[in-house]
Amino acid sequence: MKKLMIIEGMSCMHCVNHVKNALEELEGVKTATVDLQGKNAVVELKQEVEDKALKEAVEEAGYDVAEIKVI
Repeated sequence: MKKLMIIEGMSCMHCVNHVKNALEELEGVKTATVDLQGKNAVVELKQEVEDKALKEAVEEAGYDVAEIKVI
């Protein structure tokens, strides 16, 4: 399963790496591909991960999540 996250507040590659690491530290996340220009992340999951957990990880890293949807 993959989820698309719309993320606001990223302005550089440091931000991208920060978001990527925050998401990939969550249990159940296989990979996270973060796109600075697109202001989004595609998260590939090994198992079900609640949207709330994904949102909290990004917000704790200092960014805002506008939307999460399954793709």
